[in-house]
Amino acid sequence: MHPAPDSPHFVAMSDDLFAPSPDPRWFTIPSGRPFLDDLARGLCRALGKSLPEAQILTPTRRGARAMARAFSAQTRGGALLLPQIRAIGDLDEGEPPFDLEALGLDLPSAISSLRRRFELARLITDHYKSDISGKTALELADSLAKFFDSLALEEVDATDRLHSLVTGQGADQYSLGSWAQHWQVSAQFLAIAVNAWPKRLDELGMMDPSQRQVTLIRRLIDQWTEHPPKTPLILAGTTGSAPSTADLAKVVAAASIGAVVLPGLDLSLADDAWDQIEDSHPQATMKRMLDRHHVARATVRVWPVSLEEDRRKANARRRLLNEALRPAEATKDWREQIAALRAEDDDAINDGLDGLTEISAARDEEAATVIALLMRETLETPGKTVALVTPDQTLARRVSARLTRWGLQADSSAGEPLANSQTGRFLLDLLTLLQTPCDPVAILSLWGHPACLYAEDPGRTAVELYGLRGAKPNDMASVRAALVERDKDTDLWDRYAAAILPVAEMPVSDLGEAATRITRLAEALSLDDGQALWTGATGGSAAELLAGLIREGAGYTVESLRDVADILGQLIRNCKVRTGGNTHPRLLILGAIEARMVTADRLILAGLEEGVWPQAPDLDPFLSRPMRAALGLPSPERRTGLSAHDFVQAASAPETFLVTRHRREGEPQVQSRWLWRLQTLCAGAKVDIPRDGKWLDWARALDRGLSDKPPALKPAVRPNPKPPVAARPKQLSVTEVEVFVRDPYAIYAKHVLRLRPLDRPNEPVEGRQRGTAIHKSLERFVTEDTPLGKAGIDRLCDLLHEELAATRLSPAQMAMQKPLLPGMAADFIRFEADRRAHRPKLHIEQRGELKIGDFTLVAKADRIELRDDGVDILDFKTGAAPSAKAVAAGFYPQLTLTAAILKQGGFADIRADRPLGDLLYVRVSPDVTRPQSAVQKGLFAHDLADTALNSLRRRIFAYAEADKGYLSWIAPQFLKTRAGDYDQLARLYEWYVLGTEDAEDTAEEEA
Repeated sequence: MHPAPDSPHFVAMSDDLFAPSPDPRWFTIPSGRPFLDDLARGLCRALGKSLPEAQILTPTRRGARAMARAFSAQTRGGALLLPQIRAIGDLDEGEPPFDLEALGLDLPSAISSLRRRFELARLITDHYKSDISGKTALELADSLAKFFDSLALEEVDATDRLHSLVTGQGADQYSLGSWAQHWQVSAQFLAIAVNAWPKRLDELGMMDPSQRQVTLIRRLIDQWTEHPPKTPLILAGTTGSAPSTADLAKVVAAASIGAVVLPGLDLSLADDAWDQIEDSHPQATMKRMLDRHHVARATVRVWPVSLEEDRRKANARRRLLNEALRPAEATKDWREQIAALRAEDDDAINDGLDGLTEISAARDEEAATVIALLMRETLETPGKTVALVTPDQTLARRVSARLTRWGLQADSSAGEPLANSQTGRFLLDLLTLLQTPCDPVAILSLWGHPACLYAEDPGRTAVELYGLRGAKPNDMASVRAALVERDKDTDLWDRYAAAILPVAEMPVSDLGEAATRITRLAEALSLDDGQALWTGATGGSAAELLAGLIREGAGYTVESLRDVADILGQLIRNCKVRTGGNTHPRLLILGAIEARMVTADRLILAGLEEGVWPQAPDLDPFLSRPMRAALGLPSPERRTGLSAHDFVQAASAPETFLVTRHRREGEPQVQSRWLWRLQTLCAGAKVDIPRDGKWLDWARALDRGLSDKPPALKPAVRPNPKPPVAARPKQLSVTEVEVFVRDPYAIYAKHVLRLRPLDRPNEPVEGRQRGTAIHKSLERFVTEDTPLGKAGIDRLCDLLHEELAATRLSPAQMAMQKPLLPGMAADFIRFEADRRAHRPKLHIEQRGELKIGDFTLVAKADRIELRDDGVDILDFKTGAAPSAKAVAAGFYPQLTLTAAILKQGGFADIRADRPLGDLLYVRVSPDVTRPQSAVQKGLFAHDLADTALNSLRRRIFAYAEADKGYLSWIAPQFLKTRAGDYDQLARLYEWYVLGTEDAEDTAEEEA
């Protein structure tokens, strides 16, 4: 619905915008209109040749730059003298028309944000003494800085009010006693802080930046009030969230040639609903400014150009969004409003939804792909622009990554985190190594960095293979010992240790000094004496950050190097680098704030989930909600209202996509309240927000295999190599035969290709280490012929501790194992007493072998017990033992083949004619030592041994044929519990998970 020609909001294009008028000039450009383009076109028409004399104020510097581009676009390539455009949020820049040499000549300079943070942290530390660490004080300093910013921007003098809160006197005397104890403590601290901070600033000869900005605006207001400008003056795009900005708007509107242009003031909202607006409403900030100056909404006029070119459907979208977000108390008459909209125009709601599309993706990856597709498709239309608007920077980075699929780079207002750059990565790895100098992953990352001094060192490979792979080493000496044990050069490791250890072991108390030493270490470990780190925009940002930390952290007390690493690491992760670069001019990625004055032909609003957009209110560690209200500070919902206004402005664009996710970072999500209310309103009108499933289909198709695959495109077939018979293995151990039974390809890879899997750095091998150590302990205990009883328990505990300590178990893992050792030893001694009751002769770790033609089968039995009536074979397990059923099926032939070797006389000093007794798995665990027979009830050990040997003979003879291949995983039922070392080489995923016809036809029957 357009305002009627006799409406007070209507201004004809023939009217002079700056004609003499007794009333202030308040205008609005409706949401959905290109704000800057309409503003520029209107001013060009109204001012003509006087345009260069105009002064235009915008809220941000980005808005000022965009305003200049909007004026340039009006000339269509011609010449134009631009007006003076300034950002009121950056008044301390010192540029005309604000002569700050005159306005702020007597004002101290503003304190830098980094120095303010440290000064506030010192203030906090001095107050709480030893009750708070330097790191925690810095974290609290951020919240304290926000508190002072709030006081400054809202122009609240909290000194007396905080005093009354603490003393319980005055208007706030009801409050303090009823608050929780921690709120009372924080109120008392703030009462000290508001007095101590100005004194400290006076000592420094500086001024709080927010206070200085407000002071400059106030002085500008006074100057323009006493001496109004004689040239056109326009304040555009502000909502007047701060009192100083709101008062500046009043002065500009009342100037003889002045005007205030508001963004998206809702002129159609009913008066009763307007009166019910609360802080979280999109119009709340502008309503507060109009009420502050007693400006009736009816006197605010639509910007002439916007009124002339506004489309019916654009107005319908605007009306629909404003109705959806009307105050909660006013939603009870939604049905009446729906009826009223349809009474004005039958197609009002459908027109409002025209061009609006909702897309609901399953997760982050899918949402990013959909958005990238939307942006890429926009480029198919010459000259068409697209902007992604989202406060979720992680999602924005995902979209940027997916745009590289087409070689595109969008202009992102957020920049790139320093932590993602090469310099940032180098510094973060170095901080990790200062805390754990022998961390293999961090070492390999740092040494592989192109700027690292060791990147091309020939000794890197030896250190990696023999010192850093496997379990994490406990100390630097263990790595060196591993290299010496394998006769490898230790020069590189010694040079690294000589560089890192003096800094890692230095006593730390002064943050600035610690930062200096870390910086010197970084330069010592990088090429060109450190200059390789500081090149380019990211290097410059990192150098500036470290220089500031060294300067401002001087004298700041920290307790440990970990605190230093945490502080510097947080600074690196929070630092953003804006490098510009070769970005596509028609692709934009903007935050909600940056998008306020930037328009595009297609807008994509993403991150529309609760807690993302709108963001959850920040938790204030110093002030509760009643405390903020008592001090006259704004509620957290005010920021929600500003975000709601940003949403309405963007969602009113002619072509808008609303993208949501069911899961974000794996967590279930709830749709944004704004989208939910729009859906509810549409449901009441019995219509749905349009959805276009093709974008999701296309996104999923990009990452999905082809439905109609060309004949030449086939997944890998199941490996079945057939090496020459002479190259096939001639000897296997009984444990390798177990692998042979399940996965012959693994035997081929190990013995024919001679490939050995490398341990991963920091590999979690605690179970394997622990099992090896326990085996060695039990072996030593028996071979030493230690007496049983209390002495045996004590000795076994010592052995267990000694062997565990010899592994790479960390001190924390050792601390967990130590309390378990006495129980483990006692249970094993009880088991040992039962076994020795029959006085068997023990053979420990004895080797046996058996010839089968030219093939040799070998075994190393954990324990063989010779009794008068037979022979028992024992295998000790620290994990779960296989069932007797699986042994009988032939999948675990270790014990049965060992028995077969024994029956064939393959063990020295053990006669072959001795009858076989039992085959036992002995589970050794902290709580119990339990034997488990490997012989199924009803069967006999000697029969199982013969069956296993016959099966092995058939297998050996079969693989002696040249056409017999080493098939991968002939017993795939064990894949879930027995993953192979060579599965990746066998491309298991392609033929087993994706499946091939051949995979089902090549199953092998096992005896």
